[in-house]
Amino acid sequence: MRLLYILTAVSLFLAPLISSLSDEQLDPQLSNLFGNDTTTDGHTNNWAVLVCSSRYWFNYRHMANTLAMYRTLKRLGLPDSNIILMLADDVACNARNAFPATVYANAGKMLDLYGEGIEVDYKGYEVTVESFLRLLTGRHEATVPRSKRLLSDASSNVFIYMTGHGGNEFLKFQDNEEVSAYDVADAIEQMWEKRRYNKLLYVIDTCQANTMYSKFYSPEIIATGSSSLGESSYSHHNDMDIGVAVIDSFTHNILQYLETIGKTSRNSLQEFFSTYDPAKILSHPGISTSLSNVPPEQILITDFFGAVARVEVSPQSAELPLESRLIASKDGWETTNLGIDDGSLTEEIPEALPRKMEEVKKGSGEWNQPLVVKTSEWGFLLPYLIGIVSFIWLYISLGDKEEDRKEVRKKEL
Repeated sequence: MRLLYILTAVSLFLAPLISSLSDEQLDPQLSNLFGNDTTTDGHTNNWAVLVCSSRYWFNYRHMANTLAMYRTLKRLGLPDSNIILMLADDVACNARNAFPATVYANAGKMLDLYGEGIEVDYKGYEVTVESFLRLLTGRHEATVPRSKRLLSDASSNVFIYMTGHGGNEFLKFQDNEEVSAYDVADAIEQMWEKRRYNKLLYVIDTCQANTMYSKFYSPEIIATGSSSLGESSYSHHNDMDIGVAVIDSFTHNILQYLETIGKTSRNSLQEFFSTYDPAKILSHPGISTSLSNVPPEQILITDFFGAVARVEVSPQSAELPLESRLIASKDGWETTNLGIDDGSLTEEIPEALPRKMEEVKKGSGEWNQPLVVKTSEWGFLLPYLIGIVSFIWLYISLGDKEEDRKEVRKKEL
């Protein structure tokens, strides 16, 4: 029993000491508690933009490329809410499709890429150069829903995949218009200026693909393409039942590697790039890492192709202070304490309101300055005093009970 009293007294005495730990001491502990050690930097979320810019049945493989990449990202944990899927055509419902409502990327038809869980954000004629550039830069019309927006921020790693027909520094959309390498480079620069990404991985599978990232100039970008200047990007194989090519060689090579990794893989981007084999891809893939401050050997492939479960812990010092604001009422000026959740913290006091100088100043400075609530400089001693008083009280109580026990023993004797 005595041990229980002693432990209680010690805990009451130490409680103020523990509560007085600074934010600088607690924040690293909380960050380690909620952090995810599968990330190599401070990013907290991943986003993906998957674009198939081709129409028509004979471009079946481009839609299969995109859907296969979509399926892989979801397998590695990236939710639909963080994937923007753009399909310029719907071959699954094409009248020529001998297997309605399905899309396959292999001749064996072992895996239906369309399935039941697909969420297409932009389809058909919604897939345009304008909609793509607006998506990257965040310059949408007010009526565009959140599901069609890239809601990334400065702590987001963004993966952009594009496939279709292209040429020297351009990619065709809908066989009707083109987006140039300059357009994409400027859009990504706007993303960087607006703090819409932490790191960006750009992958493109088209003819002369490497020219599409030749004009990039923004920091923290790693880019790779399927073919160099003057080279075509070839399909991998045909399906005799479907009647067209079902996947491109470059994308097939990527997916073969990604199928070997899981959500917790520690493989780096360099290991991913080392799987490129021009003899199998039938072209010379390109890799650009000059704009990235971190070499691909130090970047995990899951930093782009997977999901990140990481929590940002804000220090207590970052919280808005409780302020006293002067607001206008029917009876004149009055002082009101406003909390953090009160939207009026951002409101400004109109200059046209009457200035009741005598009621407002009271030694606080200018009339339109907020009155900050001041706390006593001795307030931090209160927990210590409570702990000391509690300790003394328990010590005295323990002594009194010990005396009572001695008296009881004397009477028994």
